[in-house]
This record gives sequence, structure tokens and C-alpha cells, in this order.
Amino acid sequence: MKKFIDPEKTEWEAILERPTKTVADIEQLVEQIFREVKADGDTAVQKYSQLFDGTTSGTFEVTVEEIEKAAAEVPEELKAAIDLAKQNISRFHAAQRTEKVVVETVPGVQCWQEKRPIQKVGLYIPGGTAPLFSTILMLAVPAQLAGCKEVILCTPPAKDGSVNPVILYTAKLCGIEKIYKVGGIQAIAAMTFGTQSMGKVYKIFGPGNQYVTVAKQMATKYNVAIDMPAGPSELLVVADDSADATFVASDLLSQAEHGADSQVVLLSLSKQLLEKVEAEIVSQLEDLPRKEIARAAIEHSRFIFMNSKDEALELINEYAPEHFIICTKNPDFYVNGISNAGSVFIGNNTPESAGDYASGTNHTLPTNGYARQYSGVNLDSFLKSITFQQISAEGIERIGPAIELIAEAEGLQAHKKAVSLRLEKLKKAKNEQ
Repeated sequence: MKKFIDPEKTEWEAILERPTKTVADIEQLVEQIFREVKADGDTAVQKYSQLFDGTTSGTFEVTVEEIEKAAAEVPEELKAAIDLAKQNISRFHAAQRTEKVVVETVPGVQCWQEKRPIQKVGLYIPGGTAPLFSTILMLAVPAQLAGCKEVILCTPPAKDGSVNPVILYTAKLCGIEKIYKVGGIQAIAAMTFGTQSMGKVYKIFGPGNQYVTVAKQMATKYNVAIDMPAGPSELLVVADDSADATFVASDLLSQAEHGADSQVVLLSLSKQLLEKVEAEIVSQLEDLPRKEIARAAIEHSRFIFMNSKDEALELINEYAPEHFIICTKNPDFYVNGISNAGSVFIGNNTPESAGDYASGTNHTLPTNGYARQYSGVNLDSFLKSITFQQISAEGIERIGPAIELIAEAEGLQAHKKAVSLRLEKLKKAKNEQ
């Protein structure tokens, strides 16, 4: 871990740099795979599945038999935990529904806004060494609540072509019927273009490594929307002497174990706390099954001491963390002052793991500083807002002259005429009465 004592603002950018590759480093590979999947469909998907995942099966879609077998392999205790998480996630996201907005801007001019579901969505669920079945809950539950008609799921298989049974069980629990054993860049490309066995979608959701992140950004060039550029996980904790160093260390390690390219940052106005947390990390690290992954991430972690809480808040907003934990005597200062963060966790009893799994908030969040511009996934992520208007004769008479003047000033005579013809007809009808 790297330590910094009250760094100057000129140093902040370098200190807060993420340990990620630039888009240019991997964009060429992504472009190549996209070109091949677009041209060759399943053949190209199979080629890269074998290359990257070591799978040779030519069948991508998970069968009904595989799903039924998976359900029998999941322990009942885990099923109950998943059900609890699903209930809380459903409750929180259902509360995000908004009513139709109707406004009569002037007499005779009625405008309204309604939300409609995105018809076809694709969910990407990371697999590999940490199959994130919890992400299915975070994406499929709001997709269901929104009313999306077609939901497909892609997840990388094991070398023997199997999919983690908990992923299959959770997908079925959430009503997903089309599950494909495809991961990485080739999965994003397949959902972007569609293949012989997989349909094209309108929007792609889900986290992934740097390659998946760049692939999702590439998808936007082909008129497919994405939830956000979500890459390697990250966490920033601000803590003072009121924080429990054991808890803080466990939170930092919980993010570090995601991957070697994860980043964790501890910011404190107490040098003593920094020392306690450092010692706790060394101690707790040895007990982790994924300690080598966590250790690699901890190597590029940041421990920062600052004298001023105002500057601390400024630095946090500059970093724009995916996850932000506040463990201070006066949490309201940071709660009220934070502008850029994916999700915020307040107090010693609020671990980041709670948001990852079961509190009800969504864990699909913007990383790499994108919390400055993006929100985390929510119900509205699966909806579109459509505006409507209906204008009566009185209404067009009231706003028509203004429209004519604006259209003429812009040099768009057809726009003006579309109104003028209506006004002339109304005037003629009145004169004939």
C-alpha cells in the first residue's frame, strides 16, 4: 500500500490514478472480435470462447435440464438467503416507480410523460473465480419490475462447459428463460449484433473486467445502449478515531478480493487509525482464500492522511468512488457534501457487503470516476420516458403565432406553414359561422 501525508492538490490526480489499462491498450482486440462476431456469428463466438475460456462446446444456450439439475444442487439455506435479498431488492426498486406526469401548459395544450420498458435487454454476469450470482438479482429484478419483454443472460462457463448452479438457480428465480454460456468480449458482441442462436438486444447491463468495459463502450457505436462503463471494483473509506479499525480493514479487503485490478483507498484525519487499519489488513489478509488476489490489489491501494476535512471532502468528490464508506463522528458533513459517488454506506454497522447483497440498493455502480456523470443501476435504467401532447383548437390558437415567429426566425418555412394552415382553417371556420 502507498501512504501519503497531507498531499498538495497538485499531487491529487497522480495519487488517485486508477490501476487500469487505457482504452487504447485493448480497443484493437475488442474491435477485431466485434468485426468477426458481426460477420460470422456463432462461429466467431465459439472461436473466442475456446481461446479465452477453454470451452469447446458448440451449444451456447443452457438447457431446461441443466437449470433443473442446478436447483437441486443449491443448499436450502443459500436459497433462503437469496430469497431474502430478492425481497429487499424488489421492495427498494418497486418504490422507485413514478406516476404519469400531466401538465396543461396553457389552456388547450396538454402535455404528459409516461415511462415504458425497454423491450429487449441483455444482462452480463461475471463468472470465473467469483461467479457473481448476486448481480442477477440486481439486474433481473428491476428488469422484471419495469416490464421488459425479452431478457437474456450471458455468463462465462467453466472449462467443462458448465455454469455455476447458483447462477442458474438465481436466473430461474428471477424469471430469466434464455441463458447463454458465453463470456467476455464475445458475449457483449453477440448481444450487440445477435447471432444464429442469440438475439440482439437494445441495452446491455452488467459489470465486468476492463475488456468487458471497453466492449460495452464499443457496443454504443452500433446503436446499443449500456447501463454505464462499469469496470474493476473500487472503494474509498473516510474514517476517524471513532471508526473500528477491524471493520475498516475488512471492508477494504472485501473490495480488494474482487480482483488484482481493484482499488481501495483509506482517507483519514487520524494517523493513528491509519496505522491500526494497516496492521489489521496484514492480519486479516492471511485468512482469506483469495489472499493472493487481495494482496495484489492492496499493493496499489492508497492510505491518505489529511489535516482538513474540507479538503478531504474535495478529494473524495474528485475521486468519485464507486463505493463510499463514512465512519466518522460527524457523518452528516460527508453525507451532505458528497456529490460524486455510486453508493454511500454510513456508520460502523454498514459494511459495503450489505449493499452488494441484501440491503436492497443496487450494486451495479459506476467506476473509474464515472460517478461524476452516471448513476448506479435503478428501475429507471430499464425504462424510457416518452412525452405526449394533445392540442385543441383553442390551444393551437394560443401558441400558434409564437411557433410561426420562431420557425420563421430559424428559416424553417415548412415548420411555420404546418401551423399557419391550421390557424387559417380555424379562422375561416369562425368567419363562416
